Amino acid sequence: MRVSDNMKFEQVRSNVNKNRSEMSELQNNAATQKRVTKPSDDPVAAARVLTSRVDVQGQDQYMKSTNYAKSFLEFTDQSLGDLSDLLVRAKELALGQSSDGSANEQSRRVVGTEVEQLYNQMVHIGNRKHGDRFIFGGFKTTQAPFNIEGNYQGDGGEMLIHVDKDSFVSMNVPGNKVFLGETLSTDGISHATAIQPRTVEELQEALEAEKQNKADGDKSNHNGDPAHRREDGPNDRDVPVRGLASVDEPEYYSEPPVEESRGRNIFNVVKNLEISLMANDKSGIQESLDELDTAMDQVVLARAQVGARSKALENSNLSLQKAKVDTMGAISQLEDADLYHVVSDMNKNETALKATMQASGKLIQPSLMDFLR
Repeated sequence: MRVSDNMKFEQVRSNVNKNRSEMSELQNNAATQKRVTKPSDDPVAAARVLTSRVDVQGQDQYMKSTNYAKSFLEFTDQSLGDLSDLLVRAKELALGQSSDGSANEQSRRVVGTEVEQLYNQMVHIGNRKHGDRFIFGGFKTTQAPFNIEGNYQGDGGEMLIHVDKDSFVSMNVPGNKVFLGETLSTDGISHATAIQPRTVEELQEALEAEKQNKADGDKSNHNGDPAHRREDGPNDRDVPVRGLASVDEPEYYSEPPVEESRGRNIFNVVKNLEISLMANDKSGIQESLDELDTAMDQVVLARAQVGARSKALENSNLSLQKAKVDTMGAISQLEDADLYHVVSDMNKNETALKATMQASGKLIQPSLMDFLR
């Protein structure tokens, strides 16, 4: 095989370019401390790193949401604590004026004036704001939920905060629960993620299903009435029970409807106490003691719900922080470079480059001038 001078030059250039390219890549890894700086370095690792970074961004947003919701609930708990203190003070005043031995008509009128101020402070607590949002207005966070008469102008909406891919947590307690005692005993701390329609067809199907469920509910109300129960089969409130072994079909008994417990309207309780004090009604003052106890229990229950939600948010935040650390560790394993190996490879390639340059100099050293001497 004939080896020409052109083949020697091409071989020398190829070897030198190869060594310098490897040296440049190692220097880039050492400068960036990254093994994967572009998708072509490792396509599989690059794809996993991008997915993990998206997860990290989502976890950061979840933590921002949980922190805001936690501050909202902490302010709510502080407001409920102030409301509880006002109720305790109202009960102290009622106890002091509940007997003729320690009170008279004049003292009750004076105490009634103080109870009136307590009432105004309760209305003020119901209209408190966290930032620019009313905390007890439900979804209606831009207008005051209570007027001076204690009428509720908000709604029963609970603002759900997305704390994870699969769950929501409510960050507020509507004022009708706390101050009016409506459905206070029914509380769901963690709410499952609802399946949202993604196309127009899915939205239409969801709307049709909602209409059908509503129509079925109206029919079941008629069938659920004890006066209109069918004798030939079960209805919505019938529960199957095991009968005799020889009977194939289960027997049914009728479950009575459960009455949903209602609390007390705190404003009415305090207002009635004020009226009893102004009217010198000793029996009305004594009756208000039990009502105040029930109202305080109602506030305690609301604070328990707020505390449970705050704890759920705290646990969720801790889980998100741990998940973020684990995700960042996985990203580091995929794309970070091992500096010990990088420096070692740089020294090895530097030595190889020097050897290549020396060997190339000897290979192409003879020239035409050397033959003309």
